[in-house]
Amino acid sequence: MNKTNYIKIAKKTSAIQISELRKLNKIFNKSFVKAVDLISSCRGKIIAAGVGKSGLIARKVSATLSSVGFPSFYLSPSEANHGDLGQIDRRDILLIFSYSGNTIELSNVLKYANRFNIKVIGIASKKDSMLLKASDIQILLPKVKESDPTGMVPTTSTTITLLFGDCLCSALMYKFSFSKEKFKLFHPGGSIGQNLLLVKDVMLIGPKMPLINYKSNILKAIQIINKKNLGLGIIIRNKCAVGIVTDGDIRRGTKKFFKKNNINSLMTTKPLHINENAPASKALSIMAEKKITSLLVSSDQDHKKNKVYFKPVGILHIHALLKYGIK
Repeated sequence: MNKTNYIKIAKKTSAIQISELRKLNKIFNKSFVKAVDLISSCRGKIIAAGVGKSGLIARKVSATLSSVGFPSFYLSPSEANHGDLGQIDRRDILLIFSYSGNTIELSNVLKYANRFNIKVIGIASKKDSMLLKASDIQILLPKVKESDPTGMVPTTSTTITLLFGDCLCSALMYKFSFSKEKFKLFHPGGSIGQNLLLVKDVMLIGPKMPLINYKSNILKAIQIINKKNLGLGIIIRNKCAVGIVTDGDIRRGTKKFFKKNNINSLMTTKPLHINENAPASKALSIMAEKKITSLLVSSDQDHKKNKVYFKPVGILHIHALLKYGIK
């Protein structure tokens, strides 16, 4: 078989799945709404279960739920039959996936849930299946054409089940006004968490800031800059930043001025600053464009008013951005 035929097969597989997945839109009914409401009111955990390919889907949906703030874990029905049923609490909700709905390994889990009045949301494609009969909320998936050459291997059926899980998670996120800020709380690491970091998450604050009084002499300024080890100082007058001075400014300036002279004679006025709630990646972009290594940080209020003189709430150094993997 030549490369062209492989491409044709791939495109045919893709076309079948894309066409079949549209059927999912027909199942978003009252049962779906009930499932969203039940999960959103859960005081325990969302326990996702499934066997084989459906088990893999259950694992993924469980992981997504946990990542957006709904405590969840995957339960293997096979292991549950050997003691893991004890992990299920009366306050929990079982979210069970089985495209056929008649997987024998699910029977004991369902019996246990029904016996102790544990709510079950069943997702299957057969209305009269064992799973849906034992479920409090029945989600009837559409029957779809598998996309492999034999038409028998679980392909489209697993994709549409996964898509349903994603739709369920998206609806729950919308119900709880899930935001990028909340997402960041559950993803402090990795590329997603890094991209969501704000300036205020990375900046130096309080005693770490090299604040220098407007009337301080050059010698005092040198001492503060050396102590804070950022290579610059923020010149403060009436609690507002009126300028900055770098160690380079001081080296060049001491040729003309004495150490007892006021530091304001060497400062650069109208310092560049960024909003504390701006993306950290934006700050790095500004630093690269302006060829600077530090950036003052202002509050939302001062930044919106575009104040020339503002109260600095922090300072951002390029080393901190690189430390957090901001690119």
